Amino acid sequence: MSEFVTTSEGDRVAFDRRGSGPALIFIAGAGPFRAIDPSTTTTAELAAQLGISTIVYDRLGRGESMVDGRIDLERELAAVVALLEIAGGSAVLCGHSSGCSIALAAAVSGLPVDGLVLWEAPLGPQDGEAREWADEVDRRISAGDLEGALIHYMKDMPPEFLAGVRTSQMWPGLVAQVGSLRPDGESLAWAESAPLPELFASIRVPVEVLIGQETFPVMITAADAIVAAIPGATQKRMPGANHSWEPEPMAVELAAFVTSSK
Repeated sequence: MSEFVTTSEGDRVAFDRRGSGPALIFIAGAGPFRAIDPSTTTTAELAAQLGISTIVYDRLGRGESMVDGRIDLERELAAVVALLEIAGGSAVLCGHSSGCSIALAAAVSGLPVDGLVLWEAPLGPQDGEAREWADEVDRRISAGDLEGALIHYMKDMPPEFLAGVRTSQMWPGLVAQVGSLRPDGESLAWAESAPLPELFASIRVPVEVLIGQETFPVMITAADAIVAAIPGATQKRMPGANHSWEPEPMAVELAAFVTSSK
């Protein structure tokens, strides 16, 4: 059964908590929430059997964390703050896709983060295009073109990936909750607003950058850039494909990282 915590912004966040020990919080990327993301739930269950505690939550505007009004990065970070308090005051953050840029923003903002695990962060060059892209997604959401906003959000994904998502059963739900993508766009635009060594200069916690054994070239480029920008950051290829990890090896990797970071 879901637990709930209320943020400083008054938002009610739904989450599942498992295990005991040093804490790990999963931050989903664009779209997923607990009811449609069994891979993350399975990973959290397995990792919680390896001496750590895990928290998987529904991002604001998704699943059981429905809220009113505009969802921006500040509100999403307030949710992370509330979950960090639930976790015992600090935790490792595991970001998936654009959840990585939210996790990075949390660390740079000075939140009590013990470490970062970043799975296939989709960071691009610092050329201003991310800001234009995020602004266009925002404009379409504001205009009520929710499907158009989601399609524009995913415009740089491989065509076959987008086609597969559009024909999946989850597509209508993703469209309905597209307002929750504003923090993703905002955080990605921030992460591409200046040279990464400058943006991430204040990060002093362990950082592990993970990519699947089968992945898109842009993810490899982004992983290399993050590792080069953060002193001491490490990179590893893990079992996984199509932007997703395999739960069992991921759980083992996460438990080892969390234990060593505390």
